[in-house]
Amino acid sequence: MNALANMAAEVPENPLIPPIPELVIGLIAFFIVFGFLAKKLLPNINKVLDERRTLIEGRMEEAEATQAEAQQVLADYRAQLADARHEAARLRQEAQEQGATLIAEMRAEGQRQREDIIAAGHAQIEADRKQAALSLRQDVGKLATELAGKLVGESLEDAARQSRTIDRFLDEVEAKAASDTTKAEAGR
Repeated sequence: MNALANMAAEVPENPLIPPIPELVIGLIAFFIVFGFLAKKLLPNINKVLDERRTLIEGRMEEAEATQAEAQQVLADYRAQLADARHEAARLRQEAQEQGATLIAEMRAEGQRQREDIIAAGHAQIEADRKQAALSLRQDVGKLATELAGKLVGESLEDAARQSRTIDRFLDEVEAKAASDTTKAEAGR
């Protein structure tokens, strides 16, 4: 128990406060390690950090420049697209105008051709009518002369007299037909 009593009699030591020689040796070791780190390691760490900062800033500047360029390209694209739309609208309008003009020209040409065809048809009909009337005059005259010759019993071959007789007869028939047509039209 003696040993225990001696220990109890001694001043109790504070466990949180280390002995002075250990404290001095620890502080010297700390400053040696801190000095080594400050001289050797810290400049390398700062150098790497500076390089990373420079690299990041450079990339950010490149990204901003790329973004500005992309915005410019987008604005150019939109301007070109708007110009293309305006050009397409202009071309569409021009095509519609040309189409309308072409349609009007084709209608006018068709109308002119129609009128030419109708005029040609009327001229052809008139020519055919005259040809038929002439042919009919000749045939009727010939038949009338033959019939008159058979009735009279002699030949009526005098061409001048035959022609006058036929013309007079046909003129009377035409006049009668014209007056019948006029009466029929007046009756309507």
